[in-house]
Amino acid sequence: MSFKVTFIGAGSIGFTRGLLRDLLAVPEFKQVEVAFTDINPHNLQMVTELCQRDINENGLDIQIQSTLNRREALRDARYIFSVVRIGGLEAFQTDVDIPLKYGIDQCVGDTLCAGGIMYGQRGISEMLNICKDIREVAEKDCLLLNYANPMAMMTWACNKYGGVKTIGLCHGVQHGHKQIADVLGLTKKEVDIVCAGINHQTWYVQVRHKGEDMTGKLLEGFENHPEYSQTEKVRIDMLRRFGYYSTESNGHLSEYLPWYRKRPEEIKEWIDLGSWINGETGGYLRICTESRNWFETDFPNWMKDPALLYKQENRSEEHGSYIVEGLETGRVYRGHFNVVNNGVISNLPDDAIIEAPGYVDGNGISIPRVGDLPLGCAAVCNVSISVQRLAVEAAVNGDDMLLRQAMMMDPLVGAVCNPKEIWQLTDEMLVAQEKWLPQYKAAIEKAKGRLSSGNLIPTKQNTGAARLRIKTVEEMAQDREAANRVAGESDKAKVRPTAAK
Repeated sequence: MSFKVTFIGAGSIGFTRGLLRDLLAVPEFKQVEVAFTDINPHNLQMVTELCQRDINENGLDIQIQSTLNRREALRDARYIFSVVRIGGLEAFQTDVDIPLKYGIDQCVGDTLCAGGIMYGQRGISEMLNICKDIREVAEKDCLLLNYANPMAMMTWACNKYGGVKTIGLCHGVQHGHKQIADVLGLTKKEVDIVCAGINHQTWYVQVRHKGEDMTGKLLEGFENHPEYSQTEKVRIDMLRRFGYYSTESNGHLSEYLPWYRKRPEEIKEWIDLGSWINGETGGYLRICTESRNWFETDFPNWMKDPALLYKQENRSEEHGSYIVEGLETGRVYRGHFNVVNNGVISNLPDDAIIEAPGYVDGNGISIPRVGDLPLGCAAVCNVSISVQRLAVEAAVNGDDMLLRQAMMMDPLVGAVCNPKEIWQLTDEMLVAQEKWLPQYKAAIEKAKGRLSSGNLIPTKQNTGAARLRIKTVEEMAQDREAANRVAGESDKAKVRPTAAK
């Protein structure tokens, strides 16, 4: 088989190298064309050299087309993997730090809340440009596999306004599946699950073992589990109050809801600092910063380390390669995908991007009808969908009024801030991120005027309720294996330390 696969944002070592390994482990894909593109020449060069070394040492005759020219990389592509982070770590820093001045304490800030909303404004603006290039130079009917956050917003914009068939992919379902199996004393293979909802707020609405419904046993299992009872307090509390376990990590979930991070003095009651994903303030920003610093410093040693082996047993749980395999070979793959609802979940809006079970084979991607979510679960999702819809329309149209309304409707922002604070917060974030927000040029000029007037609501420098210091490269070098593992994985919480003592 011969077709072209393009990686946009290929300078992301965590995603690109692993996804390429997964793809080239498929026996039929030994002659595919591979293209990498990025706006950062240094990052692109490093990742290309490393991946080309892997390809060569696996005995494949594939030469990566590595280029800063996005259109050339996309030309004739059948599958496009988007792993972009528009604004990089520089913009990400403002997503976390500016909201903190207003008391908004985020663990990640890339999906919802103030940081996720602004991340969406940057990402959607550029993804629509990428979609234009895809429409003009890629294969007709190509498929965009989006790994970029905010997952729902980006996938929504690409499908509705980008004119490109897009499916969003995440590994959250697989994580929770393993946890559920653990608390039931079973293996993942012994537990059949169905998840439905929206990305990062997807619910395990069916948990079965040998045909028996195990949902009613989960709360006791999690409450009594020696590890999860300490690291997943938010998820357990939501299970207690809504009846179903959520896919997303403790830290992520805590920032999508109005109840767990609104009072700084209470945050530590709900989180754990054994791993960033359990709720650390700015935890993902810290781990991404450490990983980037480490990779750039230690890169020469990565080139000396053993290559990744392209074997079936070494493939990750990321959906992307299995979807391509199913479409090209006809092998059936079952996963959970982010798609336009269109009635799949009957009590969520048709235009929303939902996450639900799907099947892939030679006939395409099929999403069975789920029906109604439990009423409480649907209510939680619908609040977030309203924020997402406002944020998408704001980003597409450069409408700062819709952007401010999205901020007001966000559960955590609204729980912490009053309307005047939200208006000023939005002004600050627009101005700080000006170079990535061309659609807001007029609004940013007005925001600058308001911010320079001197008539501002007082804010305070806030380090957060549970922020940890960024490790130095020298500190990371004390455990090079761990540093490499985190830097090299798309899922930077794949291996989680035990609960903090």
